[in-house]
Amino acid sequence: MSRSTLLRLAVALIAILFCITLGAYVYNLPYVQEKIGWRISVLRAEIKYFFNPPGEVVFTPNPTIAAMVEATLSAYTPTVTRTPNPTPTPGHTATPTITPSPTHTATPIPTKVELDNIRHEYQKYNNCGPANLSMALSFWDWEGDQRDTAAFLKPIQDDKNVMPYEMAAYVEEETSLDVVVRVGGDIDLIKRFLAAGFPVLVEKGFDVPGKDWMGHYQLMTGYDDERERFTAQDSYQGGPNLPVPYDELEKYWRHFNYLYLVIYPPERESEVFSLLGPHTDETYNYEYAAQLASNEIFTLSGRAKFFAWFNRGNNLVSLKDFAGAASAYGEAFNLYPGLDLEIRPYRLMWYQTGPYWAYYYTARYQDVINLANNTLYYTVDKPILEESFYWRALAKEALGDVTGAIEDFREALVHHPGWIPALQQLERLGVSP
Repeated sequence: MSRSTLLRLAVALIAILFCITLGAYVYNLPYVQEKIGWRISVLRAEIKYFFNPPGEVVFTPNPTIAAMVEATLSAYTPTVTRTPNPTPTPGHTATPTITPSPTHTATPIPTKVELDNIRHEYQKYNNCGPANLSMALSFWDWEGDQRDTAAFLKPIQDDKNVMPYEMAAYVEEETSLDVVVRVGGDIDLIKRFLAAGFPVLVEKGFDVPGKDWMGHYQLMTGYDDERERFTAQDSYQGGPNLPVPYDELEKYWRHFNYLYLVIYPPERESEVFSLLGPHTDETYNYEYAAQLASNEIFTLSGRAKFFAWFNRGNNLVSLKDFAGAASAYGEAFNLYPGLDLEIRPYRLMWYQTGPYWAYYYTARYQDVINLANNTLYYTVDKPILEESFYWRALAKEALGDVTGAIEDFREALVHHPGWIPALQQLERLGVSP
């Protein structure tokens, strides 16, 4: 081969490498990612899911380990704190003995309320949480947008979810406002907050045609009793001033334990606490929500019953009754295979960490690992969920795999740079990030 031919080949190779490098650089620019990056991610997911349908994958807690843990707890820790009504056993149909009573409100409220002064935003890729938080803050004359909230909440664009506690942390650390996060909410409570001039941010389920179930935040800004519907600012498809029927909200709000956030100026804290009533106390709030979930278990069926069991588990985790929580999650996971494929909420663990807490703190480390493996494998085209890596790391360490634990803690930091929980664990293990 002549020198001129070799030279031409070398020039061509350099040109190809340059184009590849330039293409990779351009592709990773934020503007390009916003415009086409998400489309490529969705395409990869569709290809992956075509060959490996995620709805067909079923996580089954290890029954032998569960029985051993329950026996140990019964023998050595008979005073484990539980909520007033214990977890019912499968097939038990007795009526619960405790009925939650709604928070009392002393004054009547209008039949219709609409709050304005809210700047609507359509969410960027994976930006549901940041966009909704930005809209909620805008009511209080905050001047940023979802780019500001996202930089704090999810430094990596591919991160699939923002937890409510992360949103609360942003409000408390980055603004002059305060926030409360509670569960077990109801329609009347939202209306009372709106009537008092406080928008309410809720976390709820969402059935997207052709894309299956997913989690979603929505900002409630008004209501109309005559039409029995709320007004919501929706960051996804609904847009500004989306009408949401009361019964539809309740149906999908159940999927996230009726969770809500209220942002407020510090000088109006007494008003917020007055509206919350006894729910100002977090322990009371979780006990109430746990009982509400128990009541629903007796009256619901299908997917709704699955979520009721899951909600009970979440509330018991918050009350540190990890054995009771593990039992409740077990009932939920046992119901899961019986749900029709098209309604299985296979993305649920993108948004929840309760089962990790319950299984880890009842020494069911392999269940933690198995659940994390399933969750990470089905996070669209990349395994990007820092919480799952974190809990898998803790379980690996508990089983003696310290090297694997360190790898997972570091992987959590890849997907959420500077994330304090992972940094603290690595520091405890005496290694660098």
